[in-house]
Amino acid sequence: MVYGYIRVSTDHQDCKNQKLGIEAKATILGLAIDKYIEDAGVSGTKEPDERALGGCLRQLRSGDVIICSELSRLGRKLFMIMRILEQCMQIGAKLYTVKDGYELGDNIQSKVLAFAFGLSAEIERELISQRTREALANLRARGIKLGRAPGKKNPTHIIDGREQQIIDMYAAGIPKRQIARKLKVSPPTITRFLASR
Repeated sequence: MVYGYIRVSTDHQDCKNQKLGIEAKATILGLAIDKYIEDAGVSGTKEPDERALGGCLRQLRSGDVIICSELSRLGRKLFMIMRILEQCMQIGAKLYTVKDGYELGDNIQSKVLAFAFGLSAEIERELISQRTREALANLRARGIKLGRAPGKKNPTHIIDGREQQIIDMYAAGIPKRQIARKLKVSPPTITRFLASR
């Protein structure tokens, strides 16, 4: 499957230009666009799950291709773009950009990126862990007791009686994060429930 991804403000001309560029790139690659995914008037700072792009990423299979105008169309934050590229790489999907000539596939550039993804994720995990340790030590030093009271369940982990509602919303294509927000539970709770079915 070959996807053309377009993200625009409300500028109709920009949408048209992106589409022309994507069509031209597809022709150069010897491909034909099967489906266009469009986020119109949506900020690139929004998570992919909150955009049409999220639905496309969930459907991706090995060998699929995404062509977009430039990397910044995928998102406005570096780590967000890196997460999207990493997901494509893990699935075995290819990604091409028109303006910056970027190519994610089976080549040396992609292998270097894979190394960069792994390294940045490791650094990020270590920084988060370090900050958490420092914050907990600070709280203990101030005499604050940590943890939940014995026998008390965190309300963001409780979905009792709403199982069918979750199944129906997910089947309707609503992203897990959105379901979690609507039901006031944590996203991992929704993910765990759906994975256990």
